Amino acid sequence: MIYTVTFNPSLDYIVAVDDFQLGLTNRTSSELILPGGKGINVSTLLMNLGIESTALGFMAGFTGDEIVRELQEMGVKSDFIRIDEGISRINLKLKSIDGTEINGSGPAISADKVEKLMVQLDALGEGDVLFLAGSIPSSMPDDMYRRIMARLEGKGVMIVVDATKDLLLNVLEYHPFLIKPNNHELGDIFGVELKTREEVVPYGKKLQEMGARNVLISMAGEGAVLIAEDRQVFDKPAPKGHLVNAVGAGDSMVAGFMAGWMDKQDYEHAFCMGIASGSASAFSEYLATKSEIEAIYKQVRVED
Repeated sequence: MIYTVTFNPSLDYIVAVDDFQLGLTNRTSSELILPGGKGINVSTLLMNLGIESTALGFMAGFTGDEIVRELQEMGVKSDFIRIDEGISRINLKLKSIDGTEINGSGPAISADKVEKLMVQLDALGEGDVLFLAGSIPSSMPDDMYRRIMARLEGKGVMIVVDATKDLLLNVLEYHPFLIKPNNHELGDIFGVELKTREEVVPYGKKLQEMGARNVLISMAGEGAVLIAEDRQVFDKPAPKGHLVNAVGAGDSMVAGFMAGWMDKQDYEHAFCMGIASGSASAFSEYLATKSEIEAIYKQVRVED
């Protein structure tokens, strides 16, 4: 089984406003409400590829109910733990002004609810896959990923971690199957600026020496690099296409990589699936469909 964890899921209210003006009443030219959060994005992309997963995490209030309802309508299984007070957050994303968004805080998560999640994760075992992605709410312990990985150590669970700096560094001793920093996050860890695919390789290898099994480095328009557990290094430029929406592209990349790995246990195939999935989502209004990913995959493999 495949599981994703989203500690602080959201309803994403995605709107476009023509000629947005501060201080005045603006009206939307388009709007969309979708369940959001990095783990949920991974589950959605896997579902688009025909792969079943279960989304775990916390939900609260009427917005939490709507997140669960929309996931069910989309065909994504979930088993969220209900928080008794507060509401799951609403994130406003303004498409007209690139990168502009207002994110809600979400509910406070108590220690007993955290333990309920841990008990859920105790059921995972040999061959299961777990995605840990995104930030940790301030109400939870800031070493949550590390606690989860320590609890699952030795059980044969393949764990994917998509997080930044300390969240990432703190789990390396537990040998995550895959980590996915981008070049800026990788540079931030080591105090350097990394612009080219060649430059990221030695620093990706350092993370591997610190415990990561596979290091996938996304670089937006520059492409991506994979430093595989078997010591192979793959790098590819970004596929050609028009950037429509970068939100969820990184989540799509890790989902696509793992889909490719589970399909053939071949690193090159998994790497190409990761690039194709991330790029296809970036070229789409929302997370990519299977046909969109397959089209980009053919383009990526032709470059070999």
